[in-house]
Amino acid sequence: MWAIVICFALMSQLLWTGHCTETHDQILSITPTTPEQVDILKNISSQYETTLWQPAHHQYIQEETQVHLYVPANSSSVVKELLQRYTITHQVLLDNAKELIEMQTRNDTTDPRSSVTFYERYHRLEDIYRWINHTAQDNPDTIQTILLGSSYEKRPLYALKLSFNSENKKAMWIDCGIHAREWISPAFCLWFIQYSLAFYKQNKDITDILDNMNVYVLPVMNPDGYHYTWTTNRMWRKNRSVSRSGSCVGVDLNRNFDANWCTEGASKEPCSEIYCGAFPESEPESEAVANFLRSNKDTIQLYLTIHAYSQMLLFPYSCTLEEAENHNELLEMAQEASQIIRRHYRNTYKYGAGAKTIYLAPGGSDDWAYNLGIKYSFTFELQDRGQYGFLLPPSHISKACNEALLAVKTIAQRVIEKTQAATA
Repeated sequence: MWAIVICFALMSQLLWTGHCTETHDQILSITPTTPEQVDILKNISSQYETTLWQPAHHQYIQEETQVHLYVPANSSSVVKELLQRYTITHQVLLDNAKELIEMQTRNDTTDPRSSVTFYERYHRLEDIYRWINHTAQDNPDTIQTILLGSSYEKRPLYALKLSFNSENKKAMWIDCGIHAREWISPAFCLWFIQYSLAFYKQNKDITDILDNMNVYVLPVMNPDGYHYTWTTNRMWRKNRSVSRSGSCVGVDLNRNFDANWCTEGASKEPCSEIYCGAFPESEPESEAVANFLRSNKDTIQLYLTIHAYSQMLLFPYSCTLEEAENHNELLEMAQEASQIIRRHYRNTYKYGAGAKTIYLAPGGSDDWAYNLGIKYSFTFELQDRGQYGFLLPPSHISKACNEALLAVKTIAQRVIEKTQAATA
């Protein structure tokens, strides 16, 4: 029924306004307050040429909960007319998103060894690959490049292993860029590696961590999708595999792991933003990461996956409302990290088990890693709360990465302490 209403509204709007009104691509914050408004908003976000930023899928839209919606100029008039007709509260978060996208993709990369500002900008996939090569060549004693596998479009999946002093140590894993449009995520992985190299033996916290742990870092887990956001569609989320039906492209890699795979909170529809894939680890990217973690599960004690946006520190479970066996331990660590970020940067990070803090999201890498036996597993959602969302300006990279770095150091130190106490 609502689809008919929406079509009628679109025709009416075109008759009234014609094509003369100048509009821009905008990000709207919309808050439905009744079941009817929820239904209208679900239809707007699924029937139109719009992109849901938050939540990840229209099935998650609820009363009294903010929805962030990317509305292209050609859909703007009718979307706003419908919101007004059904008195759905909304505000414009970003007035000219297209201009911001053009500014961020107009990026002239400098040599990564020549300038600190390299880490305060976003970079194309080719430049990140070049950076990986340079960094490994410049630090042969501490960095090893590991080829985990390749993507659907045959791009390499490179992880870097940071190892100081001794090879025979426990380890932590950090992956970035599982969702293509979350550019601050790969930026953090590069930031973390550079910080580790620059401040080992200079900063006590990172020195203690690197003396006690090796670190595996995968800067871009979804290289095909990330490349696509630079060349074709900045709002792309999934990988770029073609479904068997051939009708739609892409699987949500964070619904493709074997943790209550494809239950409530995921979709079997290939066109969905939360499509779980044909079967667990159907995608070469998730399979490559899972294989590596399986091979190293006895040494990897801490799993971290970096996402954006919403400023949250999450832990298992996301795939069920049940609590993890060491729920209180994980809660304590996330709480401490959140408090330290607030103290240092005056910024608030929500924390808790994923399913209870956001919504059910089965097939996630953090839950799968936890079930594999990596009992300290966390998902970080970096800046911001929605003012810029996925289009976080480069000027915000430094603060966003430093906040995440503080959380990583806090949690890693606690894991090391617990490990040492257990073996004492």
